[in-house]
Amino acid sequence: MRTSPFRRALISAAALGAVVTLASCAGGSTAPASTSDGSASDTQAGPRVAVAYEGGILVLDGETLETVADFESEPFTRLNPAGDDRHVMVTMSEGFQVLDTAAGTTDEPELTDTIFEADTPGHVVRHADKTVLYADGTSDTTIFDTADLASADGLPEVETVPGVEAHHGVSVVLEDGTFLTTVGNADGRNGIVAKDAEGIELASSDQCPGVHGEGTAKDEAVVFGCENGALIYQDGEITKVDAPDQPYGRMGNAYVSETSPIIVGDYKNDVDAEGYLLSAVTLIDTEAKTLEVVDLPAGVKYTFRDVVRGPEDLAYILSSDGAIHVLDPETGEITDSFPVVEAWEGPAEWQDAHPAIVVAGNVAYVTEPASNSVHAVDLTTGEVLASTELDVTPNEIAPAAG
Repeated sequence: MRTSPFRRALISAAALGAVVTLASCAGGSTAPASTSDGSASDTQAGPRVAVAYEGGILVLDGETLETVADFESEPFTRLNPAGDDRHVMVTMSEGFQVLDTAAGTTDEPELTDTIFEADTPGHVVRHADKTVLYADGTSDTTIFDTADLASADGLPEVETVPGVEAHHGVSVVLEDGTFLTTVGNADGRNGIVAKDAEGIELASSDQCPGVHGEGTAKDEAVVFGCENGALIYQDGEITKVDAPDQPYGRMGNAYVSETSPIIVGDYKNDVDAEGYLLSAVTLIDTEAKTLEVVDLPAGVKYTFRDVVRGPEDLAYILSSDGAIHVLDPETGEITDSFPVVEAWEGPAEWQDAHPAIVVAGNVAYVTEPASNSVHAVDLTTGEVLASTELDVTPNEIAPAAG
């Protein structure tokens, strides 16, 4: 495998064994699936869903929402799909710990001993069959083949791109090896840089104050949010698209489909606004290189956890009025709505448990912390397929489709 001048040498799983932290699974409990006569079943598992709560992580059956496993964890953990429809990356204090949900297998779920060490683990990006991990404390980027999670004994072979200055950032690797990463330091973040697989700079921009979040759309157009618009990278060039509100019109989270040229983003135009509920979205057309802000109907408000892309490349917004509202990115119109949970208020802090939505195929999984519930919803019909009431309050959620 090639080692480029700007990257550290590839590190084998064996070499990393000396530095990887082994975390115990104390408190974890699993129960094998059973047949009607009580014997263990060898039927392969269907989809699974990981749900974090204070001090633990549940693995739920994606169809029935019954609890399959329960593991102890740190008080607050973030969950991100690893990209292989089976594993979930858990952000622990020592790094990214691998949760094996066992979706699509006859295995049992396991909060494994595999940890990708990281100083202040942050964003997880999945694209082009790679999983990309970003460490805010060093700005180092760790890259590995997503499929290797299932086949490796311990850590898969990784490539580490050393950071320059630590900041809350994100990196993306494209199909041809192009490496995109944010630029910043302890005083702030202001742009991105793109380098080819050999480490030669292709393009850069410092016109993105507060750069945050990313999303890859059709034809590998990548968008990064700014406090005054967004940057679009495509085919070696960076284009800045301005927000209509200046100097502050922030897009910081991108909701994408890799078969659609339009990125749906969140939007905030008042830097002093209190609370986390938002009432407008951005529509960024990566082909036309335009940015449009769409005000949502009265009563439709959301947080960064409440927007997904789903069937037919539509956007689905879980609103504080308790309904999922269907947004057509082509027109900016709400085309349908269906109630799912009770009306809710925005969180006092972003980490606080509040309703969230994730999607696997045509099914959305929705948390309802006020009732300690999780719901599975068919996004094509609005039908609630299953609901469960937990003994804990759900916070972060991540699907494993199996």
